[in-house]
Amino acid sequence: MLDLGQVRSFIMVASELNFSRAARRLNITQPPLSRQIKLLEQTLDVTLFERNSRRVVLTPAGLTFLVEAQKLLEIGNAAVTVTRRAARGSAGSVKVAFVGAATYSFLPGFISQARALAPQIELELVQMETAEQLQAINGGEIDLGLSRPLTGSHHLESLCVARETMMLAIPRTHPLAANRRSPLDALNGEPFIMFSSAARYLHDKLARLMAENSVTPRIVQNMTHSQAILSLVSAGIGLAIVPAGTQNACFDNVVFRALDLKHECIAELHAIWSPGNRNALMWDIREIATTSAELR
Repeated sequence: MLDLGQVRSFIMVASELNFSRAARRLNITQPPLSRQIKLLEQTLDVTLFERNSRRVVLTPAGLTFLVEAQKLLEIGNAAVTVTRRAARGSAGSVKVAFVGAATYSFLPGFISQARALAPQIELELVQMETAEQLQAINGGEIDLGLSRPLTGSHHLESLCVARETMMLAIPRTHPLAANRRSPLDALNGEPFIMFSSAARYLHDKLARLMAENSVTPRIVQNMTHSQAILSLVSAGIGLAIVPAGTQNACFDNVVFRALDLKHECIAELHAIWSPGNRNALMWDIREIATTSAELR
């Protein structure tokens, strides 16, 4: 019977190829580490390392066992996690990815709803851009994404869960801050902080808005994230148009004003998933995401 402690020690020595360094990382002395490796070799009836006073190398058997040892350790860690969840009454977990913009408004309410309605399900949260989410869902690395609307060819399903009006963000001392609403043509010639092409959805939306209204601001910076854009607005570098939820970012020197448009400019947030997802709990979380939708 393999001892997982010995397996863990073997992996550490294999990664360091030095018994002294491996022992320090394991917070033990070298003699007990050497004994663990010797016992493991006796159990397997193979030699895992060739070692002398100058170097330590894995044998062919050691190289083969390293792959299997890493799998064993992953299985052992997973077993511990599942057991602890069961003790807490947890049914399992759902991996949810989100774009940064979701943190300003939708995500906090969604998490609160999930905790209230499905406390037995653990949410594993990770921030990813939309393109990364698409790849991760297809690869089975995450279950549900909160992203900007998908474009191009894909096999995922999606549902709009939030709609936000785009608003003008202005330094508090700027003359336009005195108005409750601002016409779009007031941006002509003004220093403007634009979403970069890496934030394709918002970049294209604003570029289209400007072109349709024959408005030409003076673009001084291109940024991917709303937080970075608002920090530059706060510093007085320029104006910006951002989703309304970013008002929760709390920049004291930034004020938000509605744009005087014939038709509102809206940014959408979508829940996205693979119809072939095999995590049964994902469907419960997806339902919570859709029922807590902020369609305004």
